[in-house]
Amino acid sequence: MINSATIVLSTSIPIRAPNNSKTSTMKTRERILHTSLALFNELGEPNVTTLLIADELDISPGNLYYHFKSKIEIIDELFSWYEQDLLSILDVPEAAMDIEDEWLFLHLIFETVAKYQFVYKDLVNLLSKYDHLNPRFQRILKKKRLSCMQVLSNARELEHLRASDDELSALGENLIVTATFWLNYSIIANQEDTESALMKGVYQVMSLVAPFMEAERRDMLNALKEAYL
Repeated sequence: MINSATIVLSTSIPIRAPNNSKTSTMKTRERILHTSLALFNELGEPNVTTLLIADELDISPGNLYYHFKSKIEIIDELFSWYEQDLLSILDVPEAAMDIEDEWLFLHLIFETVAKYQFVYKDLVNLLSKYDHLNPRFQRILKKKRLSCMQVLSNARELEHLRASDDELSALGENLIVTATFWLNYSIIANQEDTESALMKGVYQVMSLVAPFMEAERRDMLNALKEAYL
C-alpha cells in the first residue's frame, strides 16, 4: 500500500474542474492520476505497472484502460502537471527579490521537485525510456537557467552580491545542479525525511550564493537558517 507520507506530497496537485456531464468519468481519471503519482514517487516509475495502479484503486484493469490506454499516457499527463507547476514558479518578477522572497522562491521549487520526485529519482533513464519527454525537460532546464540568471543579475545590479560575469554564470549552473539533484542526494546520504531535506536544500542553494553576498545579506541568511532549520 502507499506510504502516507507520499500521499501528502500529492494532495496539493490542482484538480482540473470536470465537465458536469462527465463528473464520474473525470473523478475516476483524476483518482488514477493521483494514485499513479503517489505510487511512482514511492516505488519508482519502473516498478509500477498499470495492474498495480488498478489494484491500488480497486478498479478493474479494463476500467483503467478506458481512461488510459498505457502507462505512457499516464506519465505524459503527470509530466504536463509537473511542467505547468514548475514553469509557473519560474516566472520570476523583473524587479530584484529580497532575501526572504529568494528563500520562498527556492522552497517552492523544492516542493515541486518533491511533489513529482519520480521524475528526478531516475532522471536519465526516464528521459531515455520516454525520449519524447526529453525536449520538454530541456525547455524546463532552459527556463531554470534564465530565471536563475535573472535573479542573480538583479541582485548584482543592486550590489547585493559581487561577482564577475564568469563567476555569475558558474554560480547559476551550480544552483541549478544542486536544486535538481539535492533531494535524492539528501535522502540517500542522510536518510532524511522529505520535509527536512527540502529545508536543508533551500539553505544549501543559498549557501552557494553566500560568499558573493554583501555582509548584511549574509547575516539575514544566517537568521533565516536559525528560524527554519
